[in-house]
Amino acid sequence: MTDSGSPSTADAAPVLRCEGLVRRFGERTAVDDISFSIAPGETYGLLGPNGAGKTTAISIIAGVLAADSGSVVVAGHPMRTDAGRARGAIGLVPQELALYPDLTIQENLRFFGRLQRMPRRHLARRIDEVLEVVGLADRAKDRVDVCSGGMKRRANIAVGLLHEPRLLILDEPTVGVDPQSRHQILASVEALGGAGLAVLYTTHYMEEAERLCDRLGIIDAGRIVAEGTRRELVERIGEHDRVVVTAAGPTAEFAAAAGELPGVHAARPVDGGLEVLADSAAALLAPLVTTGEHLGVTIAGIEVVEPDLEAVFLHLTGRALRD
Repeated sequence: MTDSGSPSTADAAPVLRCEGLVRRFGERTAVDDISFSIAPGETYGLLGPNGAGKTTAISIIAGVLAADSGSVVVAGHPMRTDAGRARGAIGLVPQELALYPDLTIQENLRFFGRLQRMPRRHLARRIDEVLEVVGLADRAKDRVDVCSGGMKRRANIAVGLLHEPRLLILDEPTVGVDPQSRHQILASVEALGGAGLAVLYTTHYMEEAERLCDRLGIIDAGRIVAEGTRRELVERIGEHDRVVVTAAGPTAEFAAAAGELPGVHAARPVDGGLEVLADSAAALLAPLVTTGEHLGVTIAGIEVVEPDLEAVFLHLTGRALRD
């Protein structure tokens, strides 16, 4: 990941441009006026908790779901008027596995390549290439139904890469995978961005966003509430301190009361205590301890943490990324 993007990336025409996307399901607005773009070689992260609208947004971008309003342009092709070419420039890797369990990994890739009418020689070469990218070259002849969950997800990514897309969309690709596969997936995404592929990466894992993404859009309740590099987003909360309190007792009530203290911007209960975002940890400690005592909370420890993306999310939304 680079924190500011290279000049060539910043100056290049975007591979993806979304403007004013809106999608409603009955009375609920799942995607609410979303706009962003992704340049060649850039990894853009949609960062938000489950239910924030990430999957609905990428379904619209991939042409799987129609927007109520707004536009999507992929590699110069508008999705509304040139959907075939727009979709052809996208490699979509959904959360749900899109593989045939009774076929080998190699057979799955061959099947999907033929669906896309890839010439046989070119397809054979691409199968070898994408298996190398995802670290499955030595497992090509394994049946999918005997593969681990992590191997299946890596094979899913290989399918998305097969036709050499301009834009790769990865929707929560590491959910439920083993540590080795997770590392391999993240390393593969880093390499793809470095090779010039535009990547749209959705996650609710903060450490993945920190590692992979050149720019981030923080999405909450269907809206992008902030966008920028990691550094730009952290600078938005200035010198605010994140205070982590280890405590036992009525922590939900404690968090609600802490949120009303002077200088506090957000507070939330977590396992084993609560987290508070405040102007000054030093000024907060005494009233925080007093508040806890009044509520019957036992405080075992207090830690002050430097501002990070977790603090940004807490500041912008008032809740944790995994809530």
